[in-house]
Amino acid sequence: MVRVKRGNIARKRRNKILKRAKGFFGAHSNSFRIANQQVLKSLRYEYVGRKTKKRVFRQLWIIRINAAVKKYDLCYSQFIFKLKQASILLNRKMLSQLAILDPKAFSSLIAIVK
Repeated sequence: MVRVKRGNIARKRRNKILKRAKGFFGAHSNSFRIANQQVLKSLRYEYVGRKTKKRVFRQLWIIRINAAVKKYDLCYSQFIFKLKQASILLNRKMLSQLAILDPKAFSSLIAIVK
């Protein structure tokens, strides 16, 4: 049987994995077999993290809006409901930014809603 030398292609494949594993702890960055497993796991973490990030930011915006609205004796759900009734189409990110950076504009929004 003919001997197959996969030196070039295999080395490139391994180096690609080891390059991604750079900075991992212990053998997770040196040993190819362990690094390969850890890279696959890190890719799963990345995928899940991208989904989680959206949830976490939305929660943060809601908390900020609720805190800002409490000053005007409203709760978050009532505020959002009244915004929809007044047909003001601002997303939660923009509302939280207004509450933090421009309190005057936010208070005018609340005046419109009330």
